Formats: sequence, structure tokens, C-alpha cells
Amino acid sequence: MSGSFMGDGFPGRKGGPGEGWAGTAIWEAMEQLRGQFEQKVGTRVGRGDVRTAVLALLLEQPMHGYQIIHEIEERSNGAWKPSPGSVYPALQLLADEGFITAEEANGRKTYALTEEGRAVADAAAETSAPWEAPSARDSGRATALPKAGIGLAQAAAQVGRSGSPEQVDKAVAVLDAARRQLYSILAQD
Repeated sequence: MSGSFMGDGFPGRKGGPGEGWAGTAIWEAMEQLRGQFEQKVGTRVGRGDVRTAVLALLLEQPMHGYQIIHEIEERSNGAWKPSPGSVYPALQLLADEGFITAEEANGRKTYALTEEGRAVADAAAETSAPWEAPSARDSGRATALPKAGIGLAQAAAQVGRSGSPEQVDKAVAVLDAARRQLYSILAQD
């Protein structure tokens, strides 16, 4: 791509720096890249895993919902932070099944296992906790590269939005070189 594509010949586009075809193309490509990284390393975990994690934590001690979320994130080294939208429904389901009770104090519900819940949690404790799964243990590897890619995508998008045609051309050259270097890493023994 070169600066000559900027602005001219693309209906509906302004001719200012970073607002033409090349700037728009970089922005769209980087948004697509960011989306792909987020999909591949998202923190989505199956509902059964949330349930298992809640039971494992409550086996240790009573906790409130945000404590559970924090503990899961901490024990997975940041690889998994369940949303309140997954934890609280799991807590409600466990309460409906009679496996946990909720006691309100100081405006917070603290959840604890019932005897039946303790039996279920003890049985589940024989398998590894969801935060001990291989994907959680490899969290540095699983998240560092996509995070770096997202940072790169954001920087490239900023150049595409506000850079001059010359700056956009330089950014394209840098990205092309980075792509070649990444493939070179894979080609090494």
C-alpha cells in the first residue's frame, strides 16, 4: 500500500491524513485481528467448570460471590476470571439444589456448603480443580502473545486514524516486517 491510495478514488472518504483507503484498511484489519485474539484467548469456561470451581472453593471456607471470582482469577494466575453473570447463577442453582446456603450479613450474601453439598464437593475434589487445567497453567503463554497482538493492533489503528500518508506507509512497512519475523520464528528449529 502506498500513500497514493489515500483519499482519492474512494467515494465517501475524506482526503485527510489517515482517513483514506489505507488508513481505513489498517483500522479494519487491526480490529479484525483484535477480535480474533480475543476469541481465541477469551476466558469462557464451561458452566460445569464454574460450578466445580465454586464447590471447590466453598469446601475450603464460606465466601461471598466476589471473593469466589477473585479466588478463581488468582488461582488461575489471571487466565480465568469468571463474570458475575456466570458465578451468581451457578450459586443460585447450587442453592436451589440444596448444596449451598446463603447467609446475609452487612449487605452481602456469604455462601456455605450444606452437608449434601460437602459430599458433592468432596467427590468432585478427587479431580483437578478447573483452574488447575493445562490451559490455566499455561496462562502466560496463552495470554502474553495475544495481549501483545492487541497492543500492536491498537497502535496500528491509531496510526491509521491520525497518521499522515507517510506515517501510514511506514506503519505498513513495520507490520510487514513484523509478520515476516514472526513466521521466521516458526521456521527455526
